[in-house]
Amino acid sequence: MASKVKSEGGFVETIKTLVYALLIAGVFRTIFFQPFWIPSESMKDTLLIGDFVFVNKMAYGYSKYSCPFALCPISGRLFGSEPERGDVVVFRHPVNGSDFVKRLIGLPGDTIQMKDGLLYINGAVAPQTPDGFFEEVMEPQGPMGNRPRCENEVVGDGAICQKSRAIETLPNGVSHAVLNIETDGYADNTDVFTVPEGQYFFMGDNRDNSQDSRYSQNSGGVGFVPAEYLIGRADRIMFSSAGKSMLYFWTWRSDRFFRAVE
Repeated sequence: MASKVKSEGGFVETIKTLVYALLIAGVFRTIFFQPFWIPSESMKDTLLIGDFVFVNKMAYGYSKYSCPFALCPISGRLFGSEPERGDVVVFRHPVNGSDFVKRLIGLPGDTIQMKDGLLYINGAVAPQTPDGFFEEVMEPQGPMGNRPRCENEVVGDGAICQKSRAIETLPNGVSHAVLNIETDGYADNTDVFTVPEGQYFFMGDNRDNSQDSRYSQNSGGVGFVPAEYLIGRADRIMFSSAGKSMLYFWTWRSDRFFRAVE
């Protein structure tokens, strides 16, 4: 009898331990980190369709869109540190409420302009160094089955889709890859944007395939993003799958597992 009671007690303790572990994991996810799935090609080749990234929700402090508690501010941020130019950030779209991921380009007070496909910040060009091509197979990508856009014109399924790749260096020394599809696209030449106080300017690394701050919110773009809409910084790719389902193990990109987002 004693051994039976002991066995039942051990089972109950095991269940309690599992429940506590799940609760702790849930709290950890809610407060500190949030997984985010990449649905589009706007951040290639930094982030690919099917990447699952961990978003550090504490990187910039809490706002009403990143904090799980009612005590967080209705506007502004709580316990915040300043975002840095070049960070890859997940934020809430100020109009339609969906989550976006882009690179932070313009800080409050900055002037931003694109001229002939080059980025100018406060009147100075962010230099680009050619770095070959980004290549991928022309095929449906991810659950939505979107096909990539290519610089080497229209290619059929199974062919290699190319985009010119360059390394761009921002004024604070952060370097990252950017891709080019068109030589004179709609957003390759823009007016000068002046970033308002308390707001930020974002762009995708796949420059000709990103509805970002270069496009007004009225036209479906991101426009300027207020600080309280920032959710967190994308720090690391934890998992990556090129297929329609993450269960299709033959489409996993193991070389991207646990890769830092730069």
